[in-house]
Amino acid sequence: MTKLIAINPDNPQPRLINQVAQLLAQGMIICYPTDTGYGIGCDIFNAKAVRRIVQLKKRPASKPFSFMCSDLKNISHYAHVSNTAYRLLKKNLPGSYTFILPGTKLVPKIMTTRQKTVGIRVPANTICRSLLAAFGAPLVNTSIMDTDDEATPHDPNLIELAIGNQIDLIIDGGEVMPDPSSIIDLTGPSPEIIRVGKGDVTPFQ
Repeated sequence: MTKLIAINPDNPQPRLINQVAQLLAQGMIICYPTDTGYGIGCDIFNAKAVRRIVQLKKRPASKPFSFMCSDLKNISHYAHVSNTAYRLLKKNLPGSYTFILPGTKLVPKIMTTRQKTVGIRVPANTICRSLLAAFGAPLVNTSIMDTDDEATPHDPNLIELAIGNQIDLIIDGGEVMPDPSSIIDLTGPSPEIIRVGKGDVTPFQ
């Protein structure tokens, strides 16, 4: 039976946030709100949990997941950040972006591309940021469904009906309409916009 925990989206209860963090530490897979919709995640260092999400999403091993970090300082542990990239990240995070950066050796191989790059986000969603801070490590971030936005459930009760039997916990943070993040590649000498989404791409043009 999938557990559903209601957390205040504006003022997350620390007791409940810590409860979810403890479940993540035990290898649980959760569904949690982000600023771009609900996502599925787990501890990036728990290989068994990551494999469960790979199977759930029927995702090829050659297509790694992006992951969430709590802040810019946290990013520096998992990605090599140039001075130019640092300035751009500092100005635009937290926000609705996925940044492609060269990964460090701390990142598990299953989370990196063949080019040793990673996709990293620092969300603006209050529940998500509180959870990342409490957990102390990055979380896998992938969409509930790889379909058009209209078909993706945005209400926790509908999410439970759709995938409740495949995950361990759903955080109910209210309705969050899906709106994919903008993807910005910062591995080269200048930013490259890979996808235009919710985040304003003007600073990267």
